[in-house]
Amino acid sequence: MNVLIVYAHPEPRSFNGALKNVAVHTLASAGHDVKLSNLYAMQWSPVLGESDFAGERIDTDYLDLAREQEHAFAEGSLCEAIRAEQAKVAWADVLIFQFPFWWFSMPAILKGWVDRVFSRGFAYSAGRKYELGHFKGKRAMLSITTGTASTLYEPNGIDGDMLHVLWPIHNGILAYTGFTVLPPFVAWMPAKVPATIRATYLDEYARRLQNLDRAEPLFFHPWCDYDDTQRLKPGVEARSGVQWNPRAGQTFETAAKSWLSSPGDNGTQQDA
Repeated sequence: MNVLIVYAHPEPRSFNGALKNVAVHTLASAGHDVKLSNLYAMQWSPVLGESDFAGERIDTDYLDLAREQEHAFAEGSLCEAIRAEQAKVAWADVLIFQFPFWWFSMPAILKGWVDRVFSRGFAYSAGRKYELGHFKGKRAMLSITTGTASTLYEPNGIDGDMLHVLWPIHNGILAYTGFTVLPPFVAWMPAKVPATIRATYLDEYARRLQNLDRAEPLFFHPWCDYDDTQRLKPGVEARSGVQWNPRAGQTFETAAKSWLSSPGDNGTQQDA
């Protein structure tokens, strides 16, 4: 199995760094091939712009990023840094994002990696999204750390259910491009817990990685559950994350009972 880890933390001695090291060691020891994109060490630029296009532009007067991305991918004229990362993604069977959970999302450097590497033509195109996406057959997982306790991310927590909070990444980036999305691994506030608990997190993560092949993915509704307006059909009860279907008589509250009983791991963690 080929595994690409995209790692986004500026401090090598952080708990994110420790999780990254555990992943590399565990996966390599199990006989898997592992590649690492250490974004801060690479001094990766998160800025999507005209410098991404090394060849002749379609329109030099107006920068239509999606159009230029699709053209540059087809022509093989994206800049070298992007082509190198795209080659890693194409090679990988499994993609792992390792990052601290900042402002309810990923660090800007990792979001910029997505903006630039998951370009139109390579990661998505007309008619190619979700279960028809370019990355169909590949799997992806988030490994994150939090700055606060797990109780804040429970369904009644002040920050909201973690799977709901992660929906823009799970659904909007990974499932959208065709990945089968595995439940996230979360290390809760490792900067504020005893060393024994941090050690337990590392052990738990190693066990999770050793069982990647058997992990039950998160549920996302297939295309057949949607009508031609891309809304859930009448009678189809929503079972995935933040959705509910009024045309099936669902409210948010009744849908919550369904997704809470679905497979998946609400666990998550953050570090300073």
